[in-house]
Amino acid sequence: MIFTLYKNRDRNKRISIRRLATLVLLLVFVPGISTATEHLSLTGSSTVAPLALEIAKRFEKLNPGIRIDVQTGGSSRGINDARRGLADIGMVSRALKQSETDLTAHTIATDGIGIILHSDNPVDQLSDDQIRAIYTGKIANWRELGGEDRGITVVNKAEGRSTLELFLHYFGLRNSQIKARVIIGDNQQGIKTVAGNPGAIGYVSIGTAEYEEQRGVSIKRPIVNGVEASIATVRSGDFPLSRPLNLVTKGELTDLAKRFILFAQSAQVDDLVEGQFFVSRQH
Repeated sequence: MIFTLYKNRDRNKRISIRRLATLVLLLVFVPGISTATEHLSLTGSSTVAPLALEIAKRFEKLNPGIRIDVQTGGSSRGINDARRGLADIGMVSRALKQSETDLTAHTIATDGIGIILHSDNPVDQLSDDQIRAIYTGKIANWRELGGEDRGITVVNKAEGRSTLELFLHYFGLRNSQIKARVIIGDNQQGIKTVAGNPGAIGYVSIGTAEYEEQRGVSIKRPIVNGVEASIATVRSGDFPLSRPLNLVTKGELTDLAKRFILFAQSAQVDDLVEGQFFVSRQH
């Protein structure tokens, strides 16, 4: 009786091992179970991130077993994370500086930075001098510019955002000179703030602004110095405040990073670039 009991236990143990082995095989081969073996991480610019995410989805679909994570946080984060190895690729919505020669920029598209107003604001044109006066507090009411008797709410970008750096550089200002009422982070925050305040003025990615306008969001892009802020004028080179949208890396690229960057620069994603209202490399 004792011998039979131990014999049964051994047999049950062998059956359990076989069942466990079968379960492992099922987990490996059953459709829908993740079997990703390669991973790529991107962090940085909130302007580049939506485009990078769409490119990543297409790349994953064409390359089963690869997972790509995209996180925002501003161009400064993209620079810092790429430098410190916290991300495989940084996303930066500007050209690299002289102090960033340790990094390599891979341009995937071009964008512009444009002024946005509430769609109910009757002011349709502004000059560079007027914009400087608004942002430094010298003009504080829209009636001084032919608009309604309404105070101007100046919306500015937070430190670390490449859009802020380009805006200040173009208008020859220091951030300490800006008399802002509202400080925002990404483009969507800026658009939401201006769309909710008829007296507000801000500046964001032209591509993002044009996209949101077409969706019916209550913003508009005034003509500045006689030039319309649009994807068309960025493409033609007539719009003065344009910028490259870059993926940045440090050191030798891994095979996966190299493949992804080449894909992101190829004609295979032109429809995604245009769909995000940016200018493709092949324009």
